[in-house]
Amino acid sequence: MSQTLVAPSVLAADFANLQRDVEMINESQADWFHIDIMDGVFVPNISFGMPVLRDIAKHAKKIIDVHLMIVEPDRYIKTFASLGADVLTVHYEACTHLHRTLQAIKAEGMKAGVALNPHTNVHLLEDTIQDIDLVCLMSVNPGFGGQSFIENTYQKVKDLREIIVEKGASTKIEIDGGVTNKNALQLKEAGADVLVAGSYVFKSEDPIQTIAGLKDLLA
Repeated sequence: MSQTLVAPSVLAADFANLQRDVEMINESQADWFHIDIMDGVFVPNISFGMPVLRDIAKHAKKIIDVHLMIVEPDRYIKTFASLGADVLTVHYEACTHLHRTLQAIKAEGMKAGVALNPHTNVHLLEDTIQDIDLVCLMSVNPGFGGQSFIENTYQKVKDLREIIVEKGASTKIEIDGGVTNKNALQLKEAGADVLVAGSYVFKSEDPIQTIAGLKDLLA
């Protein structure tokens, strides 16, 4: 089984010390940067926009995994490619023509991800799974950090893993929301490949040690 990746969510970082927190992720055992872009329309919150992502990308030395929680993501695909995104994830619920959106992301040289809200059924991805590099399962309701984990996520991971295997796809499964040392191993065992951890990492006394602890747990 491949190694489970850890992607600290920069939304939980200290925005007044963003470069320090980016350097911390660089120095840690984390695998990816996870960056949430919110527009206040698709989700009831606004996070950072293009200039902040551009500045993060200047300092980041690892894969930049950008999660768009926005309406009309197609309008910004080229922009996010130019800002340094390696993986671009759009919400299923925000895409009328999902297949076309996935093709547009890949045409810009990025990996294409699809995020599902907690109430969205994984079976809706059966027809496009072979075109998806990453499925991000929201294990909290999107919009705000620090929420508690939705238990039904384990079953969703197992169901999605079955679809991926059945279709012969190489899609990775990412879990976003409420990830801690209490559920990380169970998520890996259910079939998750990438775990996004925000508050658990950044609100800890020693984020580098917290990331190392998660990686040890998942080894």
